[in-house]
Amino acid sequence: MVSVMKLEGVYTPVITPFRPDRSIDEAAFEQVIEFQIAAGISGIFVSGTTGESYALNFDERVHLFGLAKDIIGNRLPIFGGIGASNTADMIALGQAARAAGADGLLMPAPYYACPTENELARHAIKVDRAVGLPIVLYNYPGRTGSNMGTTFLNQIRKHKNFCAIKETSGDINRLHTLALEYNDIQLSCGMDDQALEFFTWGARSWIAGGGNCLPEEHIALYRACVVEKDFVKGREIMAAMMPLMTVLETGGQFIPCVKYACELAGLPAGTVRPPVSPLGKGLKKKMAETIKTLKAAVKAIERKSARKNTGPKKAA
Repeated sequence: MVSVMKLEGVYTPVITPFRPDRSIDEAAFEQVIEFQIAAGISGIFVSGTTGESYALNFDERVHLFGLAKDIIGNRLPIFGGIGASNTADMIALGQAARAAGADGLLMPAPYYACPTENELARHAIKVDRAVGLPIVLYNYPGRTGSNMGTTFLNQIRKHKNFCAIKETSGDINRLHTLALEYNDIQLSCGMDDQALEFFTWGARSWIAGGGNCLPEEHIALYRACVVEKDFVKGREIMAAMMPLMTVLETGGQFIPCVKYACELAGLPAGTVRPPVSPLGKGLKKKMAETIKTLKAAVKAIERKSARKNTGPKKAA
């Protein structure tokens, strides 16, 4: 299979900023996106799980597709998240994303339905035929209840628009299978605490929720592993980032943590929508301390690397 789109770099599934009344803050959304572009992010995913798609209605999601295109233009590729509980809604979201000018789609399994792998393949192919855009599959069985296993992959790999898979199962053996047996489908890291392992096994992209607040540090890890192929440096950066990964996953509060971290970075992230709640004081303090330590550590690693690379050359 020849991929129709190459994914290389760190991509951000952007947050959806809300005003105090929980309506979408368009001006803040633009500020968040411009922050990403200035940091060197490779592309933007809109209306994904980090963007609280589960708490947005259809019209709001379509509005975000168009708003992102208006802000970004052709500066970066835009992917529309089309997660929904049924095929018809996914097709409608995909067609709306295409009409808004999106370059591709992010497609998880339908939520709650738990289709068989054959049913899931038929569903995915039906969406592809109805929309006709490059598709990044999103395998997150912990949230959807369905795994995009080998039966599924063997069917969809024949269709050129299924160009990549964001793997978020957490199963390291699954990572090996994708890298060794399905390397015609681009492998993208979706499990942040396994980013080093993904890069070791050949992944060339990372769709990172934490990129919202710390894009430069995420790019530093990508650059060390994929561009410089310096996995010693990569391990050092990953070790510095691991405490953040732990805090982000504390008590199912990933999105409130990311939004608060965005506020620490000077971005107007706003509140979250129910049923999720904003962070309490204790976790806010922990996030602030963790990020401060992380940024200092990554900066020190980068300085050390720069000194090593610009130091005096040994005589031949």
